[in-house]
Amino acid sequence: MTENTIGLEQMSIVVIGHVDHGKSTVVGRLLADTGSLPEGRLKQITAQCARNAKPFEYAFLLDALKDEQSQGITIDSARCFFKSSRRHYIVIDAPGHIEFLKNMISGAARAEAAVLVIDAKEGIQENSRRHGYLLSLLGIRQVAVLVNKMDLMGYREEVFQGITAEYRDFLAQVGIQPTWLIPVSAREGDNIVSGSDAMPWYRGPTLLDALDTFDKMPSPVDQPLRLPVQDIYKFTEQGDDRRIVAGRIETGSVRVGDEVVLLPSGKRSRIATIEGFHVPPQTRAQAGQCTGVTLTEQIYIRPGEVLCRATETPALTGTQLKVNLFWMGRRPMIPDKRYKMKLTTASVPVWLRQVVTVLDASDLTTDANRRQIERHDVAECVLETLRPVAFDRTSYIPQTGRFVIIDYYEIAGGGVITDPVTTQTRRVQEKAQDRDRRWEPSRITPAVRAARFNQRSTLVLICGPANTGKREVAKRLEERLFERGRFVYYLGLSHSLLGNEMGDHEADERDETLHRLGEISHLFTDAGMILITTVSGLDDDELETIRTLNHPNDCLVVNVGQALLSQDRVDLQLDHCRDLEGAMAKIEELLSTKEYLIEYYL
Repeated sequence: MTENTIGLEQMSIVVIGHVDHGKSTVVGRLLADTGSLPEGRLKQITAQCARNAKPFEYAFLLDALKDEQSQGITIDSARCFFKSSRRHYIVIDAPGHIEFLKNMISGAARAEAAVLVIDAKEGIQENSRRHGYLLSLLGIRQVAVLVNKMDLMGYREEVFQGITAEYRDFLAQVGIQPTWLIPVSAREGDNIVSGSDAMPWYRGPTLLDALDTFDKMPSPVDQPLRLPVQDIYKFTEQGDDRRIVAGRIETGSVRVGDEVVLLPSGKRSRIATIEGFHVPPQTRAQAGQCTGVTLTEQIYIRPGEVLCRATETPALTGTQLKVNLFWMGRRPMIPDKRYKMKLTTASVPVWLRQVVTVLDASDLTTDANRRQIERHDVAECVLETLRPVAFDRTSYIPQTGRFVIIDYYEIAGGGVITDPVTTQTRRVQEKAQDRDRRWEPSRITPAVRAARFNQRSTLVLICGPANTGKREVAKRLEERLFERGRFVYYLGLSHSLLGNEMGDHEADERDETLHRLGEISHLFTDAGMILITTVSGLDDDELETIRTLNHPNDCLVVNVGQALLSQDRVDLQLDHCRDLEGAMAKIEELLSTKEYLIEYYL
């Protein structure tokens, strides 16, 4: 790096195109002709080719993996660097083979501009169109189209004009106006860094000059704060009671004293400190930094929430998302199958709710009657998550609007969020409604049962943090009510499934267990029973799921210790359970006041 290039801005560009159209050769030429190769690298590759009696190719400068050189294709997104007089470039050489499209997408998602390579001899291929559409889907609008291998076509202008006219029309249909259309021969070095005497009819810029005309994207620091929570670290030694909320700031900045809101929970607090590992005390952190913060109030936070500044435009929240999705799974994406969505740091079960249209990216024809999404399809669809998630429209903040879909532990799809959907009922509501339509009611009405048992049925949910004595209260409450002739049952749930600290697998089991609890509660309360159970770490959305599945029967919520639920969701707040008899007396009083215990005498 020379002294006069120190401090120049950086730009990430992705180089894509159909397999064997010359992407790696283009990048290899850029590196060689700008003097950006490590010292001796060019000689090393040239000598290696000579020893193996193999003709030298500039693509070998990038294809360092043995698998890639033996097969002659790029199978991963290689990163390399070069510089011009204006800026430093990070080049992502993305694979072009259809089997590695997910690698191409993950590479392109990090780019600010794109170079799309088309072989002058082979012309526009299916993947050339598909890649163009994916650039549109990812929101990349700065595009230079290279018609490569012009030397194989005698550098004829009509070849270049025919390909660019057709491809320009195609890109216009997907909302892309190519910034530059350049005829090149990467092997010979024509119009890569230097001009070409072989094509005097072309008077536009070289590739390097064209890249220098691209605009740098606005700094993420200037956007609203988005800090997806990766983890919460707790300390206990030497009286250290900090709870550090850790994550990487995707956009914006945060200062000590800022009022913040955590989404989707909606909880609010202020920044007390900004923490780092072995760094001096800080008062500010900004986009790109991995950092930790502490809050003035000790509120319950789960990984996957997004911390936003209260005075700025907040992230959106919801369970139903309208998306553009590219499917790469070996099996089609189908409705009613449970998948996993990774969105920022959130990992949540998701279902295909509705297929709006499926687009054939090779010719832009659409099918509005499809029920599933096949491999390599691009679809506009509606997804539904099990729990609310925080997100942004990709057009507003791309970093919090992109997601991937996991199927059988593999990345099977990826896409961008275009809009929230708020008009449809949730999947759990439809499940409860469908159950009620199929339900054959008993001729014994709830009023008759209440008269027989001297009680009205309800679910008593005792919740709060783990290890607060909830289970002992629940069991003793069951015993006391039973001794007094009440029709009551304590349902013990596995603590390992309903604890606070869970990985993805345990979180899935917890979700399934809470759904079962809702359905079981419906059976017990429909039979006229008072059902008692405990759940640790219950949040507002999980409570709503249980209530929906238990509907139309009642539910009472008793919270012990720190309130993890919104205040209006709790019927009785107990600070602790150290006074067991006092805690039970308060719950009994609540049941009596709410008239669940009829003719009840203390």
